[in-house]
Parts: sequence; structure tokens; C-alpha cells
Amino acid sequence: MSCDTAWKKVELARHPQRPYAMDYITRIFDNFIELHGDRVYGDDPAIVGGLAFLDSRPVTIISNQKGRTFKENVRRNYGMANPEGYRKALRLAKEAEKFKRPVITFIDTSGAYPGMGAEERGIGEAIAHNLRDFSQLLIPVICIIIGEGGSGGALGLGVADKIYMLENAVYSVISPEGCASILLRDASKAKEAAAMLRITSEDLLNFKVIDGVIPEPAQGAHTDPCRTAKTIREILVKELENLCALEPEDLVHCRNQKFRNIGFWEGERL
Repeated sequence: MSCDTAWKKVELARHPQRPYAMDYITRIFDNFIELHGDRVYGDDPAIVGGLAFLDSRPVTIISNQKGRTFKENVRRNYGMANPEGYRKALRLAKEAEKFKRPVITFIDTSGAYPGMGAEERGIGEAIAHNLRDFSQLLIPVICIIIGEGGSGGALGLGVADKIYMLENAVYSVISPEGCASILLRDASKAKEAAAMLRITSEDLLNFKVIDGVIPEPAQGAHTDPCRTAKTIREILVKELENLCALEPEDLVHCRNQKFRNIGFWEGERL
């Protein structure tokens, strides 16, 4: 994929009018009730979670949430979660497991918050616990990457049976700007880095990191949020029908095999 094509997708993933998680939640689900707090430190507005219905099926929703205005972005920390956000997410996932509700996550973050307070409260440990415990949940988990999927901040909500990306979303271990600064020693080469990182939905589907790509309107999801939400809803209903028919132990086995096989190369050994 060319530098310009990859960078265009980065720009669309970051578009200020792009629908955020709550824009989809209100369009896809019925009777959403938000739950708060991690029962350890506090509530993190960068992570929104709660209960809702999808075609009369009770589900638990967990998502990153960015702000639309400067004031809201300050409150939500631009969608970058602190440790209490990931602990809230895990609390809700465990509650869902107890009551046998599927979990649906929406990812849209440039990464976990790297501040001193987050480090002091154990951001790395919180994400690690999510990776471990989400992999063992005895319920279906579906992940939709709707905008930016950045590094460990995305992985903290990204261990799922099925992972879908919107057509113009991106998913990577580091931002193009960060990669350009570190590897190319020039932050202005972010376009080149975006192509090198293979962060687009097309690339990641080819690498079998994700299970499917959700089409967007020609100029991006922000031009027709209702249409995009309708497409997401149809996929969720179909996938949940299939996943809920599986035994819990089979879900866990297949989920773990899925992630073990990512990056596995079957070519000749060098």
C-alpha cells in the first residue's frame, strides 16, 4: 500500500467528526445503562462500559471514548485510559461472565495514558491482567476497532473471539509519528512510517490479525454514521448467534489458538 493511501486512512481514523463509541452505542443497542468505577481507585471516563440489549439479547459493552470538545477531551483524557479504566473494563467483563452475557468492545485510542500517575498505579499490570483474563472468559467476546487502535492501550480491550475493523480504522504497535521519530529519526516521515507499519484494515486482514473489515461510506464513517452503525449491528447479531452456540471451553480454546497463531510463519526455517 502506498504512503499516501495509508496516511489517508490514518487521517480518516483521526477525523474530528468521526463517530466515537457512544455514537455507535446509541444507534446499535437498546436501553444502554452505563456502569462506573473499578472498585479500587475510581472511575475513568476514558473507558465507557455498561449493559444493553442487542436484538433482545443482553450484552455488556466496553469501549474507549474520546471527547468531541476540548472540555470533554480533557475529562476523557482524549480516550487514553488510566489503570482504573482497564480495571473497570475487567470488572465489567467478569460480571458479564457471571451472568453469561456476551461482551462487545469498541476500540478507539492512540494508546494507554503514559503519565506518572498511571505508572504509579500500575498501568502495565492492569493491561497485562486484561490480556490474561480476557483470554479465559467463558463467554463470547467481539471487538470492533472503530478508529485508532494504538499499542497496549488497544490490546487491553482487544482479546476477543472475533476482531473486526472499520475500513478506515488503523491498528498498530506505535503511531506513525512515533515510529518515524524512532526508526527513521525524522518525525516528518510519518507518511512513510504509516506504510511501513502495515496498520490498515486491508493489511491486517491479510496478516490474519483481524477477522473481517467493515465497509464505510466512500468519504468515511463520519459522512453517514447511521449506515455504518447498521452494518456493525448486522455483523454483531450474526457473530453472536454463532458464538453463543459454542461451548464455553471451545470458545476459550479457539480464542487462545487464534492469538497463538498470529505471526506464525509456515515457510522454510532459515
